[in-house]
Amino acid sequence: MGQSKINRIANELHVSGIEYPSIFYNMPPAKLICDTIQKNQGVLSDNGALMVDTGKFTGRSPKDRYIVKDEITKNTVWWGNINQEFSQENYYRLKNKMTTFLSGRELYVRDAMAGADPRYALNVRIINTAPWQNLFCYNMFIRSTAEELLNFKPEFTVIAAPEFKANPAVDGTKAENFSIINFSDKTILIGGSAYTGEIKKGIFSVLNYILPQDKGVLSMHCSANRGKKNDTAIFFGLSGTGKTTLSADPERSLIGDDEHGWTDKGVFNFEGGCYAKVIDLSEEKEPQIWKAIKFGALLENTRFFPKTNKVDYQNSVVTENTRVSYPINHIDNASEPSVGRKPKNIFFLTCDAYGVLPPISKLSKEQAMYHFISGYTAKVAGTEEGITEPQTVFSACFGAPFMPLHPIKYAEMLGEKMVKENVNVWLVNTGWIGGAYGKGSRISLKYTRAMISAALKGELDDVKYTEHPIFGLHMPMSCTDVPTELLNPRKMWEKLPEGATAYDLHANKLAEAFRNNFQKFKTGLTAEVQAGGPKAKVAI
Repeated sequence: MGQSKINRIANELHVSGIEYPSIFYNMPPAKLICDTIQKNQGVLSDNGALMVDTGKFTGRSPKDRYIVKDEITKNTVWWGNINQEFSQENYYRLKNKMTTFLSGRELYVRDAMAGADPRYALNVRIINTAPWQNLFCYNMFIRSTAEELLNFKPEFTVIAAPEFKANPAVDGTKAENFSIINFSDKTILIGGSAYTGEIKKGIFSVLNYILPQDKGVLSMHCSANRGKKNDTAIFFGLSGTGKTTLSADPERSLIGDDEHGWTDKGVFNFEGGCYAKVIDLSEEKEPQIWKAIKFGALLENTRFFPKTNKVDYQNSVVTENTRVSYPINHIDNASEPSVGRKPKNIFFLTCDAYGVLPPISKLSKEQAMYHFISGYTAKVAGTEEGITEPQTVFSACFGAPFMPLHPIKYAEMLGEKMVKENVNVWLVNTGWIGGAYGKGSRISLKYTRAMISAALKGELDDVKYTEHPIFGLHMPMSCTDVPTELLNPRKMWEKLPEGATAYDLHANKLAEAFRNNFQKFKTGLTAEVQAGGPKAKVAI
């Protein structure tokens, strides 16, 4: 890129308050990797991937995420514990301090896009102080061509400076770290945390605000793939439910693993890469992800086997949330461009650690909207400090921390599209069967893949179903390559000494958690959708 382009970017940064930076513009991966190693910020693993530590923060910090409250957002954002308001005064004061801090520094600037459908693509400029963070952005955003960069005009800017810390007493933040979205200034400020997911999810939040309101596009926290007959499937699910794993199917083309939009024509990926968890990764269980980890990939917070540079994926000494980012073309059968037709099957993934929900069940429109708004999964004991037994987690739309609008807005759009396109919706439990965590066992990935495959092939269309007595879910009574007894969770509990009575107790308890969580969503929803949840308790 010529000096005139660098000068133009320098002038644009000057307008934003950043003076006399040394600009490294849209550097290729090799340069970013070399700079990271020279700065002692990372090392190469034996498979060629760059390995770095993200420091104090090894995950997002949702309590330190804010949206500036102004004329644009005051009546549109769903304000509360998730979307926390930040004043315009504090924002501009903090931004001035941050841009002053960045003046005269080496900055890695990247212009890229979010959105594989050109009708809805958002031009994004990311400004990083760390080369490896810019490598992450190369991997995760859609890479612009040289021709596109000539007249590139950013529509949103991300400024990410882990070294810059806020003063909570002065700046209006709760802590030194922060992530603040300003829809009027079209800027995201990220400071005090080096966790790259803050960058990715910041732009995701922006799209989740803009697309449903302004473009009529349903934005979704989901993965998506495409079959040989060009049939599209999408997978919703929170972290740890298998969203990335199950969409990386060697028999299907990957559209994307995390963020998508559903338009009048089909589905498109927001991203240009994948950001996968790698804890306990193996070539046998997840061959596509395993092969994608090579030169250009960025590993975060993993560790080597002693005296080697071979990654020990079982090592969780830093965090359970070890990650890798890589361009989507690292997946052999990735779809480029990352678009697909309108979906025919939707899968809601949940890791139910209580062993209550069926391995697969079919949902009505009302049940689908209910479970979409609920967004249930469970945290398993031992994965986070302080958790000694499974804990229920409800995250509206399977991604509440990234949804600025009220969940009902997204759910209504989903319901409308379900009916219009005649889509099948399935609830898939990738968690425990035959008992809760500690007594039962995790449902085999082999069986989960078989059930999803059967649904995609239409094999579950004509089988007999039985209704769950509490949740009202329709459970298939047979499925190719899956033991029949596995399909009914209550029957699996009969093998335990405490028997089916214990199952009913756990099921009633989980149903009550669903009902309690749903109380805050009742206003504005039809009685039919409200009735899509659990039924009356089963007598024990």
